[in-house]
Amino acid sequence: MREASSKIVARDVLREKLAEHKRRGRRIVLANGCFDTLHVGHIRYLEGARREGDVLVVGVNADSSVCNLKGPGRPILDENARAQLVAALRSVDYVVLFAEPNVEALLKELRPDVHAKGTDYTADTVPEHAVAARLGIRVAIVGDPKDHSTRALLESIRKAPHA
Repeated sequence: MREASSKIVARDVLREKLAEHKRRGRRIVLANGCFDTLHVGHIRYLEGARREGDVLVVGVNADSSVCNLKGPGRPILDENARAQLVAALRSVDYVVLFAEPNVEALLKELRPDVHAKGTDYTADTVPEHAVAARLGIRVAIVGDPKDHSTRALLESIRKAPHA
């Protein structure tokens, strides 16, 4: 099994690695998220994404985009820590950081076969669905019902009695 840090790659390196996988006939899946404090919903999402193909690439939002998406006080963990946690999961083959507000640029650059999103989306509400359709990338909705969130986890920690 590869060390987690070896799974975290720059975009240009990742393009080359994925080109080789494609030459071998492997199906590439792209999943993405902030993954700020990893929880069971993330695990189920990524395991579901992995079942959609042979190679799972996970785009992890850079700190700047997490702050823009989630607001003040976020992220809890910095981008390198979050990337390392995601990379340590057995279902994940590669992790790439991205600072854009969505993964349209990654879809254009990496050209995966499948774009996996969580159950808080439908095929029509995925922000990148138009780009995916234009590129011939199938959108798959995966994971369990969206009843887990970092926001809820943080709120439960704040409300917990302190000893």
